Amino acid sequence: MSVPPSELAPLPQNRQAYRWNRENYSRRRRFLDIWAFVLQLLLSRWWMGKAWSYWGGITEAKRSARRRKQALWIRETLLDLGPTFIKVGQLFSTRADLFPAEYVEELAKLQDRVPAFSYEQVERIIEQDFGRTIPELFCSFDPIPLAAASLGQVHRAQLQSGKEVVVKIQRPGLKQLFAIDLRILKGITHYFQNHPKWGPGRDWLGIYAECCKILYEEIDYLNEGRNADQFRRNFREQDWVYVPRVFWRYASPRVLTLEYVPGIKISHYDAIDAAGIDRKRLAQLSAKAYLYQLLTDGFFHADPHPGNLAVSSNGQLIFYDFGMMGRITPLTREKLLTTFFGFAQKDANQVMASLIDLGALLPVEDMGPIRRSIQYMLDNFMGQPFDKQSVAQIGDDLFEIAYDQPFRFPATFTFVMRAFSTLEGVGRGLDPQFNFMEVAEPFAAELMTNGGFSGKPRGDLLGELGRQAAQVSNTAFSLPRRMEDTLDKLEQGDLRLRVRSAETDRILRRLNLTHMGTNYALLIGMFTLSATILLVNKYVWLAAIAAFLAVVISLVFLRLLLRIKRYDSFERML
Repeated sequence: MSVPPSELAPLPQNRQAYRWNRENYSRRRRFLDIWAFVLQLLLSRWWMGKAWSYWGGITEAKRSARRRKQALWIRETLLDLGPTFIKVGQLFSTRADLFPAEYVEELAKLQDRVPAFSYEQVERIIEQDFGRTIPELFCSFDPIPLAAASLGQVHRAQLQSGKEVVVKIQRPGLKQLFAIDLRILKGITHYFQNHPKWGPGRDWLGIYAECCKILYEEIDYLNEGRNADQFRRNFREQDWVYVPRVFWRYASPRVLTLEYVPGIKISHYDAIDAAGIDRKRLAQLSAKAYLYQLLTDGFFHADPHPGNLAVSSNGQLIFYDFGMMGRITPLTREKLLTTFFGFAQKDANQVMASLIDLGALLPVEDMGPIRRSIQYMLDNFMGQPFDKQSVAQIGDDLFEIAYDQPFRFPATFTFVMRAFSTLEGVGRGLDPQFNFMEVAEPFAAELMTNGGFSGKPRGDLLGELGRQAAQVSNTAFSLPRRMEDTLDKLEQGDLRLRVRSAETDRILRRLNLTHMGTNYALLIGMFTLSATILLVNKYVWLAAIAAFLAVVISLVFLRLLLRIKRYDSFERML
């Protein structure tokens, strides 16, 4: 909420301002608008899946271009639908395990800079919440907002004591709009959960509940004030970070008053240079601050984009906007520790088991492809030196592997990955030689040495090794008994063995595809020859029918060729 008025996105004021600044919403109109968007999206997705809808034949490049075009339309439509859908879109931009990369990339561009609402509405909200007028509460109050966003806007003011503050006021009718929209979204969620193609393996109802929780927490300004206070306490011993103070006397669920802390936006590089601030040090401090939040406190800023980060004249980092915060519980830290051990040892089985324990991976009947994907990632990323790794690249590749697989990354995990990627971009803007992994290396080393996030003693590492040794011993002692039980089941016929030759299956599948391709080629040749003979004999309509059949079979034949090509790529990967 620290964006200056000059950077507000220009929007058509006739229709957009009316939509955004009203206090009452029609349930029927919202129902029609939202379902119209959903039906258009479903129709568009159906059209994209048809090979015959691509002029000149379907290719992956054409599919990707069409997805990008659709993603742009989705972003513009979500912006038009208003605050609820802007926030839902921003949350979905963290779910690369659910949506293609083109959608995630476009949704991440959703900016909630929208028309401001009137000063009369500001006066009405403050008087309703505090029972007093603006002149009674403040010595001065600027009627022109510093910034306007989808959930509220910020005004500069001065308390009766003379203290400079900023007052954040929630957009009128926002809670009513959330109630209407989320009720409609619940019906849409049930539709997707019961869909035969998109429902299985995806917890849409859980995602809906998570969205509701995050949205209602973000519009509770008292909750945001508590977040700001805790964040300030966590950094009280770090003099290189500054967090604005909350004035609780002037706070309510719809109004939040914070200390006015001016600063240079962290992406205004010329102004930083003019102030004589070391950009390289600033880049390192921004990464260090986030690692400190994660590894020391377990309470982190979930949206550290450049608009929420600034630097003071003496080089202090300033954080703004504490509506969206993340937490890592002690239990989750212990589970993550097990995952880190698996990563360090390049043990795909341990990583897979710990991800299942974290709820980030759903167990399926055949876990072999998932294990191979994890092992591929471990072999390609964990063996590289830090200076050759990029957080954004690792995150993109990880989400690429996760898409359309049974990975289900929790919101906390995706918030962390997105924040890492954003901070790496901020750091490289400040210092082209900046590498996030170099800053993270000492923290990672300390993590592995101390055995946990919370600064536990080194003995925890030895304890973990001891537990693993005990587990190996127990497995070794129980091995003869397990072998005997297996032999007993074989003798009694209770154990069934299924023998499968993967090589034979692949050969048979290839022969089947080749046989189908031969049949299609013969049919194309037959209908083409028939059309030619009929046309020569002046049977135009019959020739046209034969030519049409030849074209249809050619499209099917082209789709088969693409299938064979994908199959060959998969074979090469194996």
